[in-house]
Amino acid sequence: MNRRPPDPSLDPRARQLLRTLIGRYIHSGEPVGSQTLAKHAGLDVSAATIRNILADLEDVGLLSAPHASAGRIPTVQGYRLFVDSLLQVRPLPEGEVARLRSELPSGSGTQALLGSASELLSAMTHFVGVVSVPKREQFAFRRIDFVPLDAQRVLAILVFADQDVQNRIIQTRRPYDAGELERVGNYLNAHFAGRPVAEIRATLLMDLRNAQSEMQTLLAQSVELAEQVLTPDNDDMVLAGQTRLMGVQELADLDRLRELFEAFARKREILQLLERTVRAPGVRIFIGEETGLAPLEGVSLVTAPYTAGGRVLGVLGVIGPTRMAYDRVIPVVQAAADALGDAFAVTEGD
Repeated sequence: MNRRPPDPSLDPRARQLLRTLIGRYIHSGEPVGSQTLAKHAGLDVSAATIRNILADLEDVGLLSAPHASAGRIPTVQGYRLFVDSLLQVRPLPEGEVARLRSELPSGSGTQALLGSASELLSAMTHFVGVVSVPKREQFAFRRIDFVPLDAQRVLAILVFADQDVQNRIIQTRRPYDAGELERVGNYLNAHFAGRPVAEIRATLLMDLRNAQSEMQTLLAQSVELAEQVLTPDNDDMVLAGQTRLMGVQELADLDRLRELFEAFARKREILQLLERTVRAPGVRIFIGEETGLAPLEGVSLVTAPYTAGGRVLGVLGVIGPTRMAYDRVIPVVQAAADALGDAFAVTEGD
């Protein structure tokens, strides 16, 4: 996880009190007072001194005092300082890493892998697991077959290197007979199997420009069919565990919960947020309003990219309340990203 340097304006006592207060608040969900901190902070100072330090932390925007409460709770800025420079994160225990890897087996197909990953993230954190679907053009394809359906509709059957099989119906500009479709399929399989989809269309167009007359007809047919079949998929993501948020104390407001679930259903905004983390190595954390999305102002998003063969395939993460156990969630997200990437790497290498 990329960390910022510690805030130099906080002395060691203030930092220790802030760390202890946020830890207690995450554990209990109740505002934390000076008497509690005097017991648990491990500082040899009076309650009066603690109250003064808490007042200073409130003045600089790291804490707030809920109405009619003697205690304080962290603000978004307080959580940010906490996760960036006060939090102690340990690697996930070996047993849990082994569980992740055993339940994300290679060879099970992309959709199964993504579904398992989101379910595991949700089960291990008790929040929402989210995984963005890899862009299909990043994968090599193993085979393509064309089947005529009627006058100008063709069924394309694509088998990708990650063992995903997709059926796509395309509309052609003119009728194709079975022999023509077979020749196109044989040509694509012979010349492009094992290559990423993103390369194929550009190479076909270049070949068509350079082709002699006897090859132009076959290449022109290949270009027409490939342009439709090998177009990028719509972005998507897999979610699991949304209902777990219904029991979260901080999200008890029904209007806020409804807005959050509507954002889950639309997917678009959350996908755009995930896209912002694709090129950032390691774990990224968005806390409340830092997401820039009104429905997510009451939650945090912990993300990490997953990679295979040196390529970033997508992003996975956990959506939960700002009052989450970050020291627990962060290593789960990182380990899940590593395990999912390794599963894809093995699958593509088969």
